[in-house]
Amino acid sequence: MTTNLTIPTAEPFFISGGKIGCLLIHGFTGSPKEMRMLADSLTQEKYTILGIRLAGHATDIEDMRHSTWRDWLASVEDGINLLKGCTDQQIVMGLSMGGVLSLLAAARYDIKGVVTFSAPCALPPDPRAKFLPFITWLVPQVAKGKPDWRNFEAMKDHVDYPTYPTRSVIQLQKLIGVMVDELPKVKVPALMVQSHGDYGIPAESMDTLFEKINSTDKSRLWVDNSGHVIIREPEREVIFTEVKKFIKRITQ
Repeated sequence: MTTNLTIPTAEPFFISGGKIGCLLIHGFTGSPKEMRMLADSLTQEKYTILGIRLAGHATDIEDMRHSTWRDWLASVEDGINLLKGCTDQQIVMGLSMGGVLSLLAAARYDIKGVVTFSAPCALPPDPRAKFLPFITWLVPQVAKGKPDWRNFEAMKDHVDYPTYPTRSVIQLQKLIGVMVDELPKVKVPALMVQSHGDYGIPAESMDTLFEKINSTDKSRLWVDNSGHVIIREPEREVIFTEVKKFIKRITQ
C-alpha cells in the first residue's frame, strides 16, 4: 500500500528531450502543476524539462512552515545540477517566488538565460508585516487575498496551500531581499513577463527588476488579461511563443 506525501497531481516532473534544458520553478505555496502548461508547450520544441517541487511545498502546510529560503534555493540548485547531467545548456524560469529564485540562480550559477513570470520586487504593502516576527506562534497562518484569475477552469484545479504560513512569509521577505542585493550580478540574457491585471505583486515589479539587472540582452513582455498565475491564464499562448523565441535566440 502506497501513502503519498505529495498532493496528487502536484508531483515534480521530468520530460526527456534534447540538449537544451529548461528548469521550471513554481511559486510561493504553489506546486509544480502551475508549470505544466508551459512544460507541455516547451516539449513541442524537444527541450528537456524539469519541473521541481520546492522544499516544503505540495505536501502539508506544516512542512512549509519549517522550511527556509535557503531550502528553496537548494531545491533550485539541485534541479540545475540534475539538468547539467543530461543537457548542454540550461535556462531557468519561474513563476512569482519561482521568478525570484530564478534571478538569484542567474546571479549565482552558470546558466544560459533566465525567464521570470509575475516576479515581485517586494511584497505588497501590509501594515501587519512589521509584526510578523512577533506573532508567528500566535498567528501561524494568514488568509490569502481575493484571487485575480481570468481562467476559471484553471483556477478550479489549481493546487496550492489555502493560506500563507506566517513564518514562510518572513522567509519570502528575506529571499526577496537577498535577490534584490544580487540583481547586479545577473548578466545572462533575461526575459521578464508581467500582467497589468496582476493584483498579487507591486505593479512596478517587472520594471524595477529589469532596471537593476546588468544583462545587456534583456526584454520584457506586458499582457493585460491575466492574473498572477500568468502562465495558466488566457494569454498564455502569447507568452509561450515569446519564451520559445527567446530560448531559440540565446541558444543558437
